[in-house]
Amino acid sequence: MDEATVLQDSEKIVRNLRLILSYDGSEFAGWQVQPERATIQGTLASAIGRLTGENVLPQGSGRTDAGVHALAQVATFQTSSSIPTENWIKALNDVLPASIRVLEVTEATPDFHARKSAYAKTYRYRMYRGAICPPFLARYVWHYPFPLDEVAMALAAPLTVGEHDFTSFAAVDSERVERIAAGESLNHGEHGGTRGKAQESYVRTIFASSWTREGDELVYRVRGSGFLHHMVRNLVGTFLLVGKGTLTSEDFHRVLATRDRSAAGATAPAGGLYLVSVEYAEGGP
Repeated sequence: MDEATVLQDSEKIVRNLRLILSYDGSEFAGWQVQPERATIQGTLASAIGRLTGENVLPQGSGRTDAGVHALAQVATFQTSSSIPTENWIKALNDVLPASIRVLEVTEATPDFHARKSAYAKTYRYRMYRGAICPPFLARYVWHYPFPLDEVAMALAAPLTVGEHDFTSFAAVDSERVERIAAGESLNHGEHGGTRGKAQESYVRTIFASSWTREGDELVYRVRGSGFLHHMVRNLVGTFLLVGKGTLTSEDFHRVLATRDRSAAGATAPAGGLYLVSVEYAEGGP
């Protein structure tokens, strides 16, 4: 290699690109790359590699589970490619499957990180209440046509607002134990969130929590600093018990205070959950 080539390589500019993605999670095994399984992260990495010849692993604002959808997931990756920013959207969408769309690509500062820089996230959960669920909605809602006290659920929703220990609503799984052993910070939880040291923390701050009726759908919206693995779906499953009359609002308080997963409701199906938006301190998505 001659001196000119070495100088040219040393002058390559590494860019930090920020993407906003929308995806249908139905056919994917979640965000995180996994051997022999189709994932959002793996599919996006492959598409970037086809365009640049680079081996990169894009970092998302959080790891959505298998079957969970996103309206505006945020991801970052570093590249030395000279592809103009304005050309990335078309280039990626040309090679990505139709179930994943890139909505926006911008240049980010070198220290910006999709997960670590996140300030807040909003999730939405859709429950279809009609007697017959249209087949074109079936993969995107939880069909629950049975009697529920929706008013009681709406009144219980704000009980989660504020800073709480959400152990009762966190998944109990081997993956979490493995992450602790690896020294990974769990203050971000499965779905990202606030910064912190490599220690296990189940404390999160919820800014808003509500149930609303929208036609044939009962929709749960929650905005918070970060969310634990399965946390939103476990909240939905516990609110369902309030709607069925199995739990009262006072019982819900006790479930939160006990910090015991077995005290809360079952995990709601993945198909009804959407990552709606991710917020950053500088005001950008």
